[in-house]
Amino acid sequence: MDDNRLGDFLRARRAGLRPEDVGMASHGTRRVAGLRREEVSVLAGVNADYYTRLEQGRERHPSPQVVDALGRALRLDEDARAHLYRLAGVAPADRASGRSTAQVGPALRQLMDGYPNTPAFVMSRTLDILAANALADALYAPFTPADNLARMTFLDPARRHFHTDWDRAAQATVAHLREATGFEPDAPRLRELVHTLTEHSADFARLWGTHAVRGKTHDAKSFLHPDVGPLTLTYQAFDVRDAPGQQLVIYHAEPGSSSAQSLHLLGSIHATRRRPEPRPHR
Repeated sequence: MDDNRLGDFLRARRAGLRPEDVGMASHGTRRVAGLRREEVSVLAGVNADYYTRLEQGRERHPSPQVVDALGRALRLDEDARAHLYRLAGVAPADRASGRSTAQVGPALRQLMDGYPNTPAFVMSRTLDILAANALADALYAPFTPADNLARMTFLDPARRHFHTDWDRAAQATVAHLREATGFEPDAPRLRELVHTLTEHSADFARLWGTHAVRGKTHDAKSFLHPDVGPLTLTYQAFDVRDAPGQQLVIYHAEPGSSSAQSLHLLGSIHATRRRPEPRPHR
């Protein structure tokens, strides 16, 4: 039996839309559920006969531009749009799946704040810290500012005191940053960051030249925090599906360990420092 997954998907999504859903007037008796093929072709700006061939499986290789237009015409959300590209065997015309965003949604911020006993933050592909909970702020308090993990690792005065194994941290940081070039090689933020780091850090320039690549997933790290001393923490990194390029990073300490006790102490110290001074009585 001939497999026509692309055509089946287009036909099903067309059947799920009514003319009023896409701002079109409905004329005459409709013999099919949803939109007519001709209506989809008008919405997408493609030839009606060509669209018919796509549904029937007689055309199997639409261009990325056509797939993008069909995704808009059929009102596909991000997941369905990505699925359409995969069925067509093409990459997005505008590389939307690789373009990152710097906006952190309120639900994700609320989720991070729901972890009061463990540092959590959201970072971009270029390792910019986009949002952090209170304990993550406390963890990275030695850095001024705690803005970008690569800049903090290579240019901040606190870097070698904070990272117990700085060489290992530096290698991992460069490998994570190098991965971003596969998604957005011409992104202005990436070019600017790499230029600054190369110009001001010979260590970065040397490691950047190795072209090592590694995604941020999970690892153990050792820190020396000026307020609580040594910390050994493990992190897990999770892709944020509705915000391409963002990752939620959560650190945790082994339960009952000295690092867990130190994290608790760090949170208490940070909370005390943030508490406003009482107003004097008059």
